[in-house]
Amino acid sequence: MQVAGWQRCTPLFGVDVEQLQPGDAARIDGGTLGYPVRSLRELPAGDYYVQAIVNVYTEFHRKNAAVIWAHNDQWEGQRFNRSPGNLISEVQLVHLDPAAGYAIQLSAGKVIPPVEAPADTEWVKHIKIQSKLLSEFWGQPIYLGAVVLLPKDYARHPEVRYPAVYVQGHFSLNPPFAFSTENVEESESQRFSRESRGTEPAYEFYQSWNSANFPRMIAVSFQHPTPFFDDSYAVNSVNDGPYGDALLTELIPYIEEHFRTIRAPYARLLTGGSTGGWEAMALQVFHADFFGGSWVLFPDPLDWHRYGLTDIYDDENAFLVQKEHRELDSNYGDHEWQAPERSFERSPDGQSENTVRQVSQLEEVLGSKGRSAQQLEVFEAVFSPMGQDGYPKPLWDKQTGKIDHEVANYWRAHDYDLRDYMERNWATLGPKLVDKLYFAVGDMDHGYLNLSVYLMEDFLKSTKNPHVEGTFVYGRPMKGHGWHAMTQAEQIKAMANFVSVHAPKGADTAGWKY
Repeated sequence: MQVAGWQRCTPLFGVDVEQLQPGDAARIDGGTLGYPVRSLRELPAGDYYVQAIVNVYTEFHRKNAAVIWAHNDQWEGQRFNRSPGNLISEVQLVHLDPAAGYAIQLSAGKVIPPVEAPADTEWVKHIKIQSKLLSEFWGQPIYLGAVVLLPKDYARHPEVRYPAVYVQGHFSLNPPFAFSTENVEESESQRFSRESRGTEPAYEFYQSWNSANFPRMIAVSFQHPTPFFDDSYAVNSVNDGPYGDALLTELIPYIEEHFRTIRAPYARLLTGGSTGGWEAMALQVFHADFFGGSWVLFPDPLDWHRYGLTDIYDDENAFLVQKEHRELDSNYGDHEWQAPERSFERSPDGQSENTVRQVSQLEEVLGSKGRSAQQLEVFEAVFSPMGQDGYPKPLWDKQTGKIDHEVANYWRAHDYDLRDYMERNWATLGPKLVDKLYFAVGDMDHGYLNLSVYLMEDFLKSTKNPHVEGTFVYGRPMKGHGWHAMTQAEQIKAMANFVSVHAPKGADTAGWKY
């Protein structure tokens, strides 16, 4: 789950333009959809700073015969306001008065420069390779990447192979586990944010990683942005293409060929939070013979009966709390004329911060046809069928909230409901997951992601032949999104101990286990 900064921004207004030539004008007026106000007419009269940004799309002729226009990521992680090649104007101070009308001209004449990739260091190496599978699917060069964090004295011990921890998450060129050799003083807000997650400062993690008695492992984070989002969710998709195959048959083999990892399932571990938590679970479940265990942290919905507060299979509308749900709680009473708005995110003390309706409106403004590169529409890009126009079919109407149950059932039928997939395949999958699943989530997760974890725990407690309960840890009280049950260093130690316990008899662990 990605908590979009746009949800707390000043007003945005967006419009599609096609084949816009230099000097041509695009018009934004009172009929243009905006967020959080729906129209320019709703802006109070006053002085405003304004800026124009043009998100440049590429025409893709995909292998499935669909021709679409979307933003081709330039290794910035689908952030249109800093994507190389996109156009921006200077910021202007203007007076807007809807009652009097206005005509303002903005010239988007500046081009955002290329991303400067961080330099490799003794500890951190950056990889970027062109994917044959994905390039064939998209009809354009598509790249995969990774940031590799090496253990202490890696170069001094060329005979040693190390366990690998594959860290899933949103696009970033920074090293895994927020590793940093610089002791930079945190701001008050940075410290508060980190402490609320329960993790140590980046430099403190480096000190642990570099200490004499710390296990030596290789940590790897992936980059796999798509034309729809900053991350592919590590699975194959009719809209995104074969990202799951590309990661397993192209990127990981490249890493294992260029770095001295132990090429065995017991020494390939997974972890990640939020989007990365879902991926860590999906990779473990779909490739149980390849990976040895997964630390699943505050994951995106593992069971789509709990898409936040929405049940995509039984609810009719994503925006409104239905009468059947209200009747389950006697505090609601029988208010048949009242339909409360469904919250999308909350603060750790329970205060709703935005609604599903508001977030849907925001994504409509940021990009039509599922091209907002935001959270609701990434699920549709990854999990939904392709519409007749070549773009992902939406799960619900962004204006009315009406859920399309054919799309919801497609998500389940194509194995994107991980709890459902596990239940249907337990006879063969269950024996491969014994002692391999660890979950942690705050009980007041901002996106209500704890709710689907509860359902996963209920399912695992019910399993037989074999019975696999997994390990579940809940942050209480009032622990929100991003909460970790242990520090980064403690998690690495736990994972190293796991590898030692599961290593086959006779395996040499002396080179990396301290």
